[in-house]
Amino acid sequence: MAEMAKCYPRGGNFLKKLFHRFFTTDTIEWFQSSGVALKTEADGRMFPVTNSSQTIIDCLLREAAKYNVAIQMQHDVKSISITESQFILQTSNNKTIAADYLCVATGGLHKPEMYQWLKNLGHSVSEPVPSLFTFNMPSHPIKELMGVSIEDVLIKISGTKLQQQGPVLITHWGLSGPCVLRLSAWAARELAGRKWQFNIIVNWLPQYNESQMRQALQQLRFQLASQQIFHKNPFDLPRRLWEFLLQQSAVPEETRWADLPAKQQNLLIKNLVSYECEVKGKTTFKEEFVTAGGIALNEIDPNTMMSKIVPNLYFAGEIIDVDGITGGYNFQNAWTTGFVAAKSIGLS
Repeated sequence: MAEMAKCYPRGGNFLKKLFHRFFTTDTIEWFQSSGVALKTEADGRMFPVTNSSQTIIDCLLREAAKYNVAIQMQHDVKSISITESQFILQTSNNKTIAADYLCVATGGLHKPEMYQWLKNLGHSVSEPVPSLFTFNMPSHPIKELMGVSIEDVLIKISGTKLQQQGPVLITHWGLSGPCVLRLSAWAARELAGRKWQFNIIVNWLPQYNESQMRQALQQLRFQLASQQIFHKNPFDLPRRLWEFLLQQSAVPEETRWADLPAKQQNLLIKNLVSYECEVKGKTTFKEEFVTAGGIALNEIDPNTMMSKIVPNLYFAGEIIDVDGITGGYNFQNAWTTGFVAAKSIGLS
């Protein structure tokens, strides 16, 4: 549970307490007992065997129907007021809903003004900013390598200590993949402050630093002396990326390893282990979009998910200031906090 909590850039310690109430094993058991067959991918992520999110939706709808839960769509909440014993919700279609208990589980709200009706109840909100996004590099030549994937890359945000290591995918707009998404999560607030205009330093071979790479190239000059550099890739890099980095280092195509000039060698070392790229913007996708920010955690009781400010007001999911990296962690936040909130309301 402690290791799982480390996968949340914000709110990990808060969730760690809740994981003792409802953890990943409980999630698996609940869905399987509710008729959803699950499978485990090689990377540990779990999906329904149908590979369809509709399977999960149908399961939740069946459970809701079993307990006579009324689902009302297209009821945009405009305001919440409190009487002596009830919450009064006013919706955009002029409907009034009264409730003894209220659980807000709207997911992340992308605009600060959407939190206003919660602020009016006295709650503080950590400003929402995007998380889990890819890096746009509109004018960078690396886009020519669209479709190339690299299994192990180290990327650092220039001028910070923020870095992540893992698989990277080069796309027609820039860089994507688990490494980029995780880095965007940990750096969400830093990058929002920079308006998503920043530089990254890429080490395509993270097992090497600059001095180690210099030593490796010196050895290769002797071991592969008569072979052409373009035709002999000694590193575990995709061919297209290797040739691209050689071109970026101004290495002529016919150059043999023994004839590699010092200037080009220095450029190649830099491009292999500290390749600097300018990022100009982000791209988010429906399946990736997560909001960093939300209701302040010090205003929520972690034992019940009830507000410390407004009795009988509960929270669950991404509306609170918790967000995880890619890989199912944000779903687990929703399942765990939802379970604890529902149990607490049921016992009240």
